Amino acid sequence: MNFIIKLILSTVAVLITAWLLPGVSIDGNSFFTAFILAIVLAFLNAVLKPILVFLTIPVTILTLGFFYLVINALIIILAKYMVEGFHVNGFFPALLFSIVLSFISSILDALAGVKKG
Repeated sequence: MNFIIKLILSTVAVLITAWLLPGVSIDGNSFFTAFILAIVLAFLNAVLKPILVFLTIPVTILTLGFFYLVINALIIILAKYMVEGFHVNGFFPALLFSIVLSFISSILDALAGVKKG
């Protein structure tokens, strides 16, 4: 049940973030498209992100952890190709989208009382 609540909160966070940022859009502000995007992002963060983090440990250490932001942006760009109706106009909008999405998701999770893990 906690996973479903988290997924719905992530969907709302995606809609809010896409509405706020230029260069990122969801066709017609569709809840369904945002829901699919939330599922795809959850899958990519669970499966692909740990592999990318492991493979880029030296770069991450050299950049004092800032390379995690690049990994997040790359995952957003990959999701753009997987979800029809989700558009990102380049690397920097994807980077900003990942930062703002994390911030909004954290706020919504705190307000809803959803615990991580």
